[in-house]
Amino acid sequence: MRKLIFLLLLVIAALPMQAKNGATLTADAPEVVVSGDQFRLTFTVNTQKVKDFLAPSIKGFDVLMGPTRSQQSSTQIINGKVSSSSSITYTYILMAGKEGTYTIPAASIEVDGEKVFSNALTIKVLPPDQTAGNSQANQGGGGSSSSRGQIAGSRITDKDLFITATASKTTVYEQEAILLTYKVYTSVNLRQLMEDMPDMKGFQMQEIQLPQQKQYSMEHYNGRNYNTIIWRQYVLFPQQTGKLEIPAVTFDGVVAQQTISDDPFDAFFNGGGYIEVKKKIVAPKVVINVKPLPVKPANFSGGVGEFTMTSSINAKEVKTNDAVTIKLTIKGAGNMKLITSPEVKFPEDFEVYDPKVTNNFDVSRAGLSGTQTIEYLAIPRHAGNFTIPPVEFVYFDLKSQSYKTLKTEAYDLKVEKGKGNADQVIADFTNKENVKVLGQDVRFIKLGDTTLTPKGEVFFGTMGYWLGYLIPFIVFVALVVFFRKQAAENANVAKVKTKKANKVATKRMKLAGKLLAENKKNEFYDEVLKALWGYISDKLSIPVSQLSKDNIEAELTKHGVAEDVTKTFINALNECEFARYAPGDENEAMDKVYATSVDAIGKMENSIKH
Repeated sequence: MRKLIFLLLLVIAALPMQAKNGATLTADAPEVVVSGDQFRLTFTVNTQKVKDFLAPSIKGFDVLMGPTRSQQSSTQIINGKVSSSSSITYTYILMAGKEGTYTIPAASIEVDGEKVFSNALTIKVLPPDQTAGNSQANQGGGGSSSSRGQIAGSRITDKDLFITATASKTTVYEQEAILLTYKVYTSVNLRQLMEDMPDMKGFQMQEIQLPQQKQYSMEHYNGRNYNTIIWRQYVLFPQQTGKLEIPAVTFDGVVAQQTISDDPFDAFFNGGGYIEVKKKIVAPKVVINVKPLPVKPANFSGGVGEFTMTSSINAKEVKTNDAVTIKLTIKGAGNMKLITSPEVKFPEDFEVYDPKVTNNFDVSRAGLSGTQTIEYLAIPRHAGNFTIPPVEFVYFDLKSQSYKTLKTEAYDLKVEKGKGNADQVIADFTNKENVKVLGQDVRFIKLGDTTLTPKGEVFFGTMGYWLGYLIPFIVFVALVVFFRKQAAENANVAKVKTKKANKVATKRMKLAGKLLAENKKNEFYDEVLKALWGYISDKLSIPVSQLSKDNIEAELTKHGVAEDVTKTFINALNECEFARYAPGDENEAMDKVYATSVDAIGKMENSIKH
């Protein structure tokens, strides 16, 4: 209990305290520094109405300067709303001393007569880099000072840039989760990294989603300080026993190296340029020793990990033909995707449906953690008192390294007679009993006259027999002739278009009528013009792009169309184009254009014959 209270106090101390007036005091500093490094420690309060700033006691670091006070104010106007903010920052310049982990306690400040406390900070101090000439490899970030200082042509060794592959466990049981981590260590300016993961034979693999914006952190490794980052993490589930190998992975890296300019002014002001150098990095293979599970019980679910199970039923008193739903919820961490759903043994008289399974998993270091919800639906077909026995879930517990059985409660179900047909036939296919008929003991044989055919009188050779062959043959020949004629006509594209011209124009005019009713002026005129131009294009077998009012008159004359019909069609086109932009009563103009266009298409259809 004391440990729990102590941990709770530490968590509270690590959070910035907010006063009733909304003021906060936030402490900020690097999480990792190197012995001998200088760094900033800041305390920022989100108001300027403050007094009596009280700094904490800083142990393990030398205070080189501070606190210096600076004020910041800003005003924003967004969508006409004016908002302003102000703050005060107290800054210290510290120098890291001996390696170790140090805590900077909370600072305090008074705001409107109320004390406001900051969050506490934990800073890890690393020992200096033991590599000669690399004393400034401690500035943090992907492009550290040492990275920027590396000159083009310098050889990038396996100690400057490498990737480790580590497994959380190397000896596990079958189906036990393993956390596989690929971690990058670099003292050069690594700009890009790509890899192609090999097939993990013998494992089921699930990748842990890491943040896309990766942040480097400092780490002391084998006497050197590196910028490190976790590049990939996977959860593996071994599917077979024995020694399984996670193969080596080759990464393709791109490193930026600094070039020295011959121009002294460019070198002084710009520091020279950079060139990109490709580097292959091989993460080593990992060998996993997989032990077989102890002798598996007959009802083993396949689950390996830590689980709990709860159950519920929607009702314990129902009527016949009402649905009964039992819900099981399995919660825990392990190989949750690979477990077999437990079986609920409903009474034989129940009609049972396939269960509905809902998974809600997250990938974690312990495997897949979350819940699996299984809903079992059954319908009782006749009344009575029934018992649904407990449901068992057997899994292998990793902590105790033994099989454990989870068991739900039994449910007593009372079923009353409900509405519906009482004559329910229930067939039990699990035994050799005859089919039971409920609600009626005897079924009578249907009586009636039966006509028998005398011996020797057969259908073969009769008129009906031969007609049965002849009629389908005649129908088949007729269909072949019809479809051949249809195919020949369809092959003539121009003729098909001409035949369908009136149908297409009619559809467009119907749409124009709807647009007229909705008083959509521009859309109406567009649709009428499409109907007129499209109709005459299909009738004359001339593309719309090659049509004009002049050649329409000439072509219609060739087809023997009367001059007044041609004039009516041309007038319809002119009226439509003129009315669209003419002043006056829009509704009256649209009605007139619609009537004129319908009349023109109708007269043209009666004049052009193909």
